[in-house]
Amino acid sequence: MKRRLLYLCWMAVLCAGQAPVLPAQEANYRGGLVTPPLPKPRFVLTDTSGAPFDFWHRTRGYVTLLFFGYTYCPDQCPMHMANLSAALKKMPVRIADQVKLVFVTTDPARDSAAVLRRWLDLFDRRFVGLTGTERAIQAVERAAGVPLAEKTGLPNGNYGVSHANFVIAYTRDNLAHVIYPGGVSKDDWVHDLSLLIRETWNRPAE
Repeated sequence: MKRRLLYLCWMAVLCAGQAPVLPAQEANYRGGLVTPPLPKPRFVLTDTSGAPFDFWHRTRGYVTLLFFGYTYCPDQCPMHMANLSAALKKMPVRIADQVKLVFVTTDPARDSAAVLRRWLDLFDRRFVGLTGTERAIQAVERAAGVPLAEKTGLPNGNYGVSHANFVIAYTRDNLAHVIYPGGVSKDDWVHDLSLLIRETWNRPAE
């Protein structure tokens, strides 16, 4: 039942509009706490160099931020990336290096590896960009527990992509206890990332 409620919450805050910040259930975190926590999905997609990227293994030991979006997004995707980039640059390098951001495109038809890499580099060259077939990306969305992205027609004949507007934060136990909707500021990220890096929720999940 709780997972169903979380799914409905995600559906209510898609990329098409400004999403409200979920209320933190504890004063320590400025994101929304998830109960029960979400397990880190196991999947392999293709990174911007054309190489396979094993998400579960390549992010093990890091605070991992997973976000589904697309480079043509007019508002929420660049806002998330800009705030995260600014937060990581404000933090000491030894702290920032313990965070790995993985951006999975929901628009593989337009987001080629080169397009995705150029866009991510506008924010931070350390950000990992992943792509694959539409079917493979949908499978990853299901594994992460988020609603499937959907194309939406635009008046100019082009299209946008509605997608879950959440960054999912997995800690070193390979579980996501906190999620971050649109509207989370740079200072919120600085505050929470410092906590997430030190967090010891449980023993690492295998």
